[in-house]
Amino acid sequence: MKDIIRAKCLISSDIEALINQQIKKEAHSSAIYLAMASWCNQNGFDFSSDYFFKQAEEERMHQLKFYKYVLDMGGSAISPDITNVKQEYNSFREVFEEALDQEISVTQSIKNIAARCYKEQDFVTLEFLNWFFKEQREEEYKARRALELFDVIGEEGTGRWEIDKHVNKISYQEA
Repeated sequence: MKDIIRAKCLISSDIEALINQQIKKEAHSSAIYLAMASWCNQNGFDFSSDYFFKQAEEERMHQLKFYKYVLDMGGSAISPDITNVKQEYNSFREVFEEALDQEISVTQSIKNIAARCYKEQDFVTLEFLNWFFKEQREEEYKARRALELFDVIGEEGTGRWEIDKHVNKISYQEA
């Protein structure tokens, strides 16, 4: 029976496994952003807290998009366990450094799926991934711009307050 079901699946078991890993990565990202939102809120950075709550929701939406894709292709999507989410940060800047690192990690993971798709000539999944590449370009841009505020504005005096005010105003305009 399992062979019959696999024969009707439109993605290979390797690509299904990679996408299930991505589902977990997106869920983990959402949890990380929730922890960042909480830390910012507890430390008086209300605008940044709102920014990270929105990021957490976006990552959750990405997780569901991957999840539904696997199901639509006849595969088995796996609901992941999420553990080891950092709750405390040493500084306001560290939160944004780790947010950028997280986005870069997600982009690399999606590139790995695409590389496997090229190898298998799975052009349907490649087309699906294009939306995520565009999304990651925007996410990395916003994370870099937020981190740049620390250098442009500085953290002295009211600097962190100014940075907090500007974080939600960062937008990406496609060229």
